[in-house]
Amino acid sequence: MLHSRLLQYIDEVARYGSIRAAGARLHVAPSAINRQILLLEEELGQALFERLPRGMRPTPAGEVLLAHVRRTMQEYREAVAEIRDLQSLPSGEVVIATMTGLASSIVSASTVSFHARHPGVRISIRVMSTHDILRAVANSEADLGLGFNVPSSPQLEICWQMDTQLGAVISPAHELARMESIPLAHFASYPLIFADRSMVIHGIIADTFSEAGIKVEPAFHTNSIETMKRLAAAGEAIAFLSRFDIAEEHQNGTLAFRPVRDRALNNNILSLVRRERHGHGLAGLLFTEELVSTLESVVAHPIV
Repeated sequence: MLHSRLLQYIDEVARYGSIRAAGARLHVAPSAINRQILLLEEELGQALFERLPRGMRPTPAGEVLLAHVRRTMQEYREAVAEIRDLQSLPSGEVVIATMTGLASSIVSASTVSFHARHPGVRISIRVMSTHDILRAVANSEADLGLGFNVPSSPQLEICWQMDTQLGAVISPAHELARMESIPLAHFASYPLIFADRSMVIHGIIADTFSEAGIKVEPAFHTNSIETMKRLAAAGEAIAFLSRFDIAEEHQNGTLAFRPVRDRALNNNILSLVRRERHGHGLAGLLFTEELVSTLESVVAHPIV
């Protein structure tokens, strides 16, 4: 073992409140445990435990050391698990928290290609809001989070990140698809698909038209990204989404993405995150690589 048994001694004495109980648990003579703790206290110049009539309780100095001990032991266990993973084919489950449009595009495409190579790994895709993604990853309810404008947190590690803008999503047969970019005013002549007011996208698009002095009455409102994409693919209606939302539809030729020529539709930061200093396991690391590869392929082959 890489770490001294002294760490286990300290942890078990604090957990059970007794050197005798710790010795029984570890199959070590209580005198040996007591001797090691006394030597460490002498070295630090601080008492680590209060010797009480009915047991032992960590002192403030002991609590500080105990937090370090438990953190070190947890990291060691995680390292051992990852090393064992390297000796076998990946298995288990990877949970990813993401948003609706990304779930049906980037995440689904990554999952299909990943499963073909690693059929022993189960992928669970959970759709939720931006703040719920942050909470799920921070609380280890999800291994990965992929979403727009995920709040920064010291608990999260950024695996991949990029600024992206919304644009027009249309059928490849739409007459506006012949243009490489489309002026905002051109959209007023066509049926528009707006996200409903419960979604952040609604405010971005509505404010952009309002600030440009262009009055529009959307033909459709919905809180479903999937519905927006289906409506746009079916005819002349125009939705406003990220190119990452339609990665799969672009791949199969059912939707096209066109930037807005004269207006910036607020920058959105797309982030792939995981918990900082968390034991991710081989399956999680491999699926992270798959997601990053899919995201980079969208960047390398713009949807125009």
